[in-house]
Amino acid sequence: MTDNATAATTVPATAADTSPDNPWPLQLLSQKLKMHIDRAPSAWVEGQVIELNRRGTNAYLTLRDIDAEISLPASVWTNVLDRQDTPLERGSRVVALLKAEFWLKTGRLSMSVKDIRPVGLGDLLARIERLRQALAAEGLFADSRKRKLPLLPHRIGLITGRDSDAKKDVVRNASLRWPAVEFEIREVAVQGNTAVAQVVAALRELDAHPDVDVIVIARGGGALEDLLPFSNEELIRAVADAATPVVSAIGHEADRPILDDVADLRASTPTDAAKRIVPDVAEELTRVRQARDQLRRGVIRLVDRETDRLSALRSRPVLAAPDVMVAQRLDDVGRLTGRSYAAITTAVIRASDQLAHLRAQVRALSPQKTLDRGYAVVQLANGEDSPGTRREVVRDPSQVPAGTALTVQVAGGRFAAQSTGGQEPLAD
Repeated sequence: MTDNATAATTVPATAADTSPDNPWPLQLLSQKLKMHIDRAPSAWVEGQVIELNRRGTNAYLTLRDIDAEISLPASVWTNVLDRQDTPLERGSRVVALLKAEFWLKTGRLSMSVKDIRPVGLGDLLARIERLRQALAAEGLFADSRKRKLPLLPHRIGLITGRDSDAKKDVVRNASLRWPAVEFEIREVAVQGNTAVAQVVAALRELDAHPDVDVIVIARGGGALEDLLPFSNEELIRAVADAATPVVSAIGHEADRPILDDVADLRASTPTDAAKRIVPDVAEELTRVRQARDQLRRGVIRLVDRETDRLSALRSRPVLAAPDVMVAQRLDDVGRLTGRSYAAITTAVIRASDQLAHLRAQVRALSPQKTLDRGYAVVQLANGEDSPGTRREVVRDPSQVPAGTALTVQVAGGRFAAQSTGGQEPLAD
């Protein structure tokens, strides 16, 4: 007992503590694996039944992932299968409650189906609608995110099935409408569990191509189950993140995949996509001819209108007889010159008359005129011999006492006189 207890205490507590000299017993590893796996909870998973074999009370089936090449074998009691209203068949889409089980003696890991339910058409539609609403709430379908298609794409990226009618429809109709158009085609799976991965890879490759102006994802319709890849969230987000405009051309009107909502343009069919991506060369040539005719008519109308305007201008008197305007101005100058000369002459005459009148007034008021009328100017005779000395005019008799020498200025000249004195008042 002591040896066994000692040996037990020397066993490593964890797998990381094991070594070649101190390993775990195989039983201990199996027990720990079983304990770990038993603690793992059951999980509901979705997949497609690709194999189904009944063996007595047990049945063995293989589930495959919807969008990837991953399969998982599982076992189920037949009574679980018998509870289904519709018998399960190969290709059925189901959700199953799986529980991992580890068999201790054989070391075998198996998956046990505790419950299984088929996914009906209504369930798929409800699931797609929930995803559509969630993505719409994120704004992935907003018009502001839609990219405008080029007026005339030089190279079209086409993602379609291998040798499909959708490919032929797009290429044929686009080439008929615009023969110079070029294609960059990627043929991928458009249904099945690999469709999403292949379409997303082709989309990203074409989006990175420098010469691709628009990308078309085309498929010629099908059942709802076949169109499920075009409602896959990974594909929808890849289209939303693409820098190149994307056109959805899934030929199915009854149930629209979510790709139609996120694409920059939705076409009802691949043929409709070809018609909406490239213009019709015949229609464009017709429009060019119409535009050219409109331009020619516009130019002709403009030339005719301007010609009429020139004719009207040339018919005006000022242009028909340009010398008339000069003659009129010459007459105006002559008339103004005459008026100016008359005004100046009148002013000169008036000024001359005024000058003569003033001269007469001045002469009438001059001392000489006073003398001419018989008056005389009596001055004292003192200062006559001193040059520059003015004689004092006698204004009062008191200035000339008797014997004062005087000088009398009359109109004819001057003479000397002597005062006799005396003062006589002036007569009134």
